[in-house]
Amino acid sequence: MKAREIRTWTTEELHERIEDAYRELFALRHQLSMGRLEDHSQLKTTKRDIARMKTILRERELIAEMMEEAVQ
Repeated sequence: MKAREIRTWTTEELHERIEDAYRELFALRHQLSMGRLEDHSQLKTTKRDIARMKTILRERELIAEMMEEAVQ
């Protein structure tokens, strides 16, 4: 998942996808603990995707704060 692609999503969609990614991460960890996870790189990829999404959310929050300060 690329940051460019993530930036095209709405904030609501971003929150939903973060929740889905956390559910996926939970499932992957469960599979790992049960010894059934075949592709261990999925854990790393999912964590990075979550981090990217959260970073973009934070960027949006900072931009909104800067806009508020500029108006005042």
